Amino acid sequence: MSEVSHSNDLGSCDINAKGHDCSCGCGASQAIRIDTDTEETKKHGGGLSGFLAHFWQTPNLLIILAGMGLLVLTLFVDRLGLKQPWIMILQLILVPMAGWPVFRDGTITLIKNRRLNMNALMSVAAVGAVILGETHEAILMLLLFTLSESLEDYINDNARAILSEFADLAPSTAIRISDEGEETVPVQSLEPGDVIVVRPADRIPMDGVILHGSSSVNQAPITGESKLIEKNPGDEVLSGSINGQGALQVQVSKFAQDNTIQRIIQLVTEAQENKAEQVKFIDRFAAVYTPIVFLIAVLVSVIPVWVFRQPFWNTGEVYGWLHRSLSLLMVGCPCALVISTPITMISGLTRGAKAGVVFKGGIFLEALAKARVIAFDKTGTLTKGEPVVAQVRAVDCLGSQDCVRCDDLVAYTNALEAHSSHPLSSAVIEEARRRGVASVYPPAKDLLVLEGRGQAGIINGKTGTVGNLALFLDEHNTPEALVSQVRQAEDQGETTMLVCDGDRVRGFLSVEDAVRDEVKDVIQALKAKGIQTVMLTGDNAQVARKVGDHLGIDEVHAALLPEEKLEWISKLREQYGLVVMAGDGINDSPALAHADVGIGMGGAGNAQVLETADVVLLDDDLEKLPFAIRLSEFVNKLIRQNVIISLGVKALIALIALMGMAPLWVAVMADIGISLLVTLNGTRALRHS
Repeated sequence: MSEVSHSNDLGSCDINAKGHDCSCGCGASQAIRIDTDTEETKKHGGGLSGFLAHFWQTPNLLIILAGMGLLVLTLFVDRLGLKQPWIMILQLILVPMAGWPVFRDGTITLIKNRRLNMNALMSVAAVGAVILGETHEAILMLLLFTLSESLEDYINDNARAILSEFADLAPSTAIRISDEGEETVPVQSLEPGDVIVVRPADRIPMDGVILHGSSSVNQAPITGESKLIEKNPGDEVLSGSINGQGALQVQVSKFAQDNTIQRIIQLVTEAQENKAEQVKFIDRFAAVYTPIVFLIAVLVSVIPVWVFRQPFWNTGEVYGWLHRSLSLLMVGCPCALVISTPITMISGLTRGAKAGVVFKGGIFLEALAKARVIAFDKTGTLTKGEPVVAQVRAVDCLGSQDCVRCDDLVAYTNALEAHSSHPLSSAVIEEARRRGVASVYPPAKDLLVLEGRGQAGIINGKTGTVGNLALFLDEHNTPEALVSQVRQAEDQGETTMLVCDGDRVRGFLSVEDAVRDEVKDVIQALKAKGIQTVMLTGDNAQVARKVGDHLGIDEVHAALLPEEKLEWISKLREQYGLVVMAGDGINDSPALAHADVGIGMGGAGNAQVLETADVVLLDDDLEKLPFAIRLSEFVNKLIRQNVIISLGVKALIALIALMGMAPLWVAVMADIGISLLVTLNGTRALRHS
């Protein structure tokens, strides 16, 4: 197809966002703007009516229609007494009008860049058809070419419209609380630290932290997360998500231009610069292939005539070699490949963003399907990154499921941990809430931190202690049976806390980092695809092995320093080839950057992940990883299909044309028809699931 529309679309040249000229010689140089080029598409809607409305917006449409109309009238001027060659001269004057964008772009590119592009080929073919007296075919070619070009623009605009819907998710105004009360202000005027009100059922206008209120928030428009998320004071909320039934006061945490929605749009826009290897190859291929096709067509029209004395013009039922060369010129145009490949890529990128998976370039969308090994960080990726109580064992446990003595042990430990900032304290406090015993004992007084061993405090006039096994073996009379249970829990990778109430040792609690619910299914899905799974973690070997065995991970490498993770990624690359690394981006940045494809978790609320990773799972859901791989495989499959269909059909028609068996209209339909077919096939990525 024509490159006329490249200055406005995401078409064959994949023009970068800095405005550099494309590589195939079309001369296009305007930067892509996803957020501004889709208003007409959104206004007119989809389907046939949307396309017709879009068609009437075609630049220079009046010139095209006037040229087409006048060119059709020339088919009847012989009845007025006008003879050849005047009819042909008149038609040659009108042909550039009928195909004005095609002729203009082909000429400009030839003069400015000294390159033959697809529009130049089509211009020569149209002129040649008129010279041969096959003006009907020239009109058909230019008409279909114009319609197909408009359809390509329309398809591209629809792809961009899906992505640009993100920009409409966040409200343009917010209700700010000031000294004078509440006031409605533009979101651009808000600064970090401002407090805004979010009413029930409203969209949240800015990223921020809840100060007051609780509600269920729908984050699906941003992250693809299907279930409602309970939000309470201290929790983060994302711009564009939908508030539930509770009113919220939110402290703004970012400027409007740094909101999650704007960052997603910016990342996917910038992704157009990062071309896939297949797109780069097609660009290089077109830059070389197009002049070669033109040269071959010239040789086909000359050599048989000069060397073998074959007819140059059509004679009766026999097509001359000029006719055959023009047919070859039409069918040899590389537009099907040049247009369909980037459209398939942008469709895949857009589909991923819609599902909460942001690829930061077609190169990563293409590469993910080639992965034969995926390395995972443990904490925050395979596990929740939040400690939870795994076991509660009172020395006088009754052995029942609802043991009141174990409940009392949790209540007492909660009193010792109530005012502690230790990471394990949150697990104990949450367990006490779950069991309904958080208020049985008052919080401990006069807390004393026993550095690296535990802490002590006064509860009901006695000194209670919570600490590790080493502390209790040194300072407390700990029953051997309890010591054995504690060691067994530690061998399983759990962190233990023993408890004494000042009179006796009461028992112990063990804490572990819980495995994400969905991870086991994800690992199985990856292994079913033949992908090797590897864990690279800085945690101790016992904990890592326990998690690895539970999930069925093939290789576990534990107690790794950051530089050792990099060494392992290099080793995996030597063994398997392309390496994918998945992590939460907090302490995995070097490994994510060193891997061929770095996958970051939870990018919707983590600026570091958005910046570091090559692929971002916005809602912190590892289940999106198999989807991302399937999408990558599907996009690569579509591109292969388009290449095979395009080259196969064109080669067949080219052979028929050289044998003098193809009318010009067959070559026209082969070129434009195949181009439309593969373009529409590429847009199937928008609906992939």
